[in-house]
Amino acid sequence: MNVIISNSSEQPIYNQIKEQIKEQILRGDLVEKSALPSIRKLAKDLQISVITTKRAYDELELEGFIETFPGKGSFVAAQNHELLKEKQLKMIEEKLNEVINDSKAFDISLDEIIQILTVLYEE
Repeated sequence: MNVIISNSSEQPIYNQIKEQIKEQILRGDLVEKSALPSIRKLAKDLQISVITTKRAYDELELEGFIETFPGKGSFVAAQNHELLKEKQLKMIEEKLNEVINDSKAFDISLDEIIQILTVLYEE
């Protein structure tokens, strides 16, 4: 598991952790039943408060991405595959919205965006 904290981000640290872990689960980098680092170990590795990592894990658990078992640790939760696919599509839609907004700001046409996507997708 790879988590990088940015001090220059406007996003709170717990949210950066949560979003990076969630993205790794959605991409399939972290698979069902994979063990996550303990809250204390992650806090030590990132040199942040245990409270911050606990909040990130708590929110991931509330959203159904991880399960925590007292005395055993936290693990990637089994995912409903249809729900997982919907979450993956939503993540792609959000990124494409950013691309669309940028392309409009730079006066790049839809046809040009489609050409770029086609070339990149076929690589």
